[in-house]
Amino acid sequence: MSSLGVAIIGYGSAGAVFHAPLIAAEPRLRVAAVVTGSAERSRHARDTHPGVRVLPDADALFADLSGIDVVVVAAPNRLHAPLAHRALAAGVAVVVDKPFAVSADAAAEVIRDAAAAGGLLTVFHNRRWDGDFRTVRQLADEGRLGRVRRFESRFERWRPVPKSGWRETGTAADAAGILYDLGSHLVDQALVLFGPPTDVYCELDIRRPGVSTDDDMFLALTHAGGVRSHLWASAVAPRLGPRFRVLGEGAGYEVYGLDPQEAALRDGRSPGDGKPWGTVDPERYGILGADPDGAPVPTLPGDYLAFYSGLADAILDGAPVPVDPRDALAGLRILEAARESAGSGTVVRIRSE
Repeated sequence: MSSLGVAIIGYGSAGAVFHAPLIAAEPRLRVAAVVTGSAERSRHARDTHPGVRVLPDADALFADLSGIDVVVVAAPNRLHAPLAHRALAAGVAVVVDKPFAVSADAAAEVIRDAAAAGGLLTVFHNRRWDGDFRTVRQLADEGRLGRVRRFESRFERWRPVPKSGWRETGTAADAAGILYDLGSHLVDQALVLFGPPTDVYCELDIRRPGVSTDDDMFLALTHAGGVRSHLWASAVAPRLGPRFRVLGEGAGYEVYGLDPQEAALRDGRSPGDGKPWGTVDPERYGILGADPDGAPVPTLPGDYLAFYSGLADAILDGAPVPVDPRDALAGLRILEAARESAGSGTVVRIRSE
């Protein structure tokens, strides 16, 4: 069986570091085309993926989709929905990087478009396959925490000197800022674990000179089931808190550090290179228990490749898509409520759908 041809629109960090290596590592997929206007990125694509077709813009891709079965939208956020519409109209499967769109209304329109066209659509929420998150999910599912009362989750960094680029200098119309960047992952993970919230409270700040959008965030969700999620994302945290701290009625779990897959991808590695993938050393295992007692719990391996393996299953075998786009839409509604809360300084009530 020949592999499915994948075109990646956008070959910056998302396209080159995350999507392309994972696609290349899945035997049923291949990187067939890359869209980038950068000469340097064009050379990188050709060197890394021999035989790839490199195109200067999306118009050139959509003018000739021969050999393309999947389009991955890894362009800047404001282009996610428009490009997804074009790809669905062309009759190919579509993967959209997070955030799904710059607004919930725009995301809902893409979902309606996919349903009307009978198209396959999914969203790249790869952090569902972080090893530490997989471990938290397993502990909760197995009841080893008891009923969870509070879920704390952080993506904190210490970057006092900002990078130039639209993520830090863009506007709400670009879905720029840390809320829509790392906050998208934090919210998605909380919704996967505990379902929809009834109330949202958020604090957003711009801490660094030269930055025009939020770079420091706290978000509190009260879930319909009673769990409270406290979520942090920051570029200005000189001391990093635990990645996860989960408090149940019987035990708690705390783990530090980041899943190693992103760092491995940035170092040029990929799953299937013959070395252990997504694993952490025992000294980095999280601790489960109740003070003064506690014991390390092995962290499950991270598995970003599962997203693209799931995509191939969906296309070839009719399996469910790896991430239901309606989940990403639900996350966007929470992010919009968070922005409203931060602007008004109040708790925002979420309407049940």
